[in-house]
Amino acid sequence: MLRLLDPKGKHVLDIGCGGGIYTRAWAQLEALSVLGIDFSEDMIQTARDYSTNFPNVSYKVGNALSTGLEDQSYDIVFERALIHHLSDLSGCFKEAFRLLKPGGKYIIQDRTPTDVTIPGSEEHIRGYFFEKYPFLLEIEMKRRHSSSEVEEKLSKTGFINIHSFSFWEIRKIYQNVNELKADILERTGRSILYELNDEQLCELVNYISLKISSIDSVREKDRWTIWTSIR
Repeated sequence: MLRLLDPKGKHVLDIGCGGGIYTRAWAQLEALSVLGIDFSEDMIQTARDYSTNFPNVSYKVGNALSTGLEDQSYDIVFERALIHHLSDLSGCFKEAFRLLKPGGKYIIQDRTPTDVTIPGSEEHIRGYFFEKYPFLLEIEMKRRHSSSEVEEKLSKTGFINIHSFSFWEIRKIYQNVNELKADILERTGRSILYELNDEQLCELVNYISLKISSIDSVREKDRWTIWTSIR
């Protein structure tokens, strides 16, 4: 994130924080304060449990469309892997605009239809999900917003200096294929796999095993898009 901005001494809001991994990361980058918000009480409790050594980090159960927080309270609003869960992008963006101080920065990280249709490979394991089960891709495409749609709605909300770029992020490094298979069977951090029953999931694991049987360790990557804009 340091390539995007320096959060040192700034107030950061992490909407859709989940277990607080990135909330804590902002604190480690010397943000003055970081508040994580998620609609799930269980995720917020998990985030709190893992953040006891971060005195400048706090959490709150809330809705991305209506957080209940004060106007113009934050220098940075960050949303990772959130907008694909939302149909009302305009409502989400208006809330972020309201919460940011003038000149504050809005950072969104998610996948576009272009990101999710990249073929499977030894690094892009997710691509094999859709190769094996095309109906998963149909589901995935319905919940992904195009970069042009995001940029258009950011502009209509009032944001300026809107930019986007795509990049590959290392998801996880597995020491062997069996570690990867176990992770997939747990559906860890892969919500799309809850569309499969256990039998289908086992078939998917076997399919992937055949595709990458010639390698030892697996360096899995995911393709993301980031949008930045200014209030």
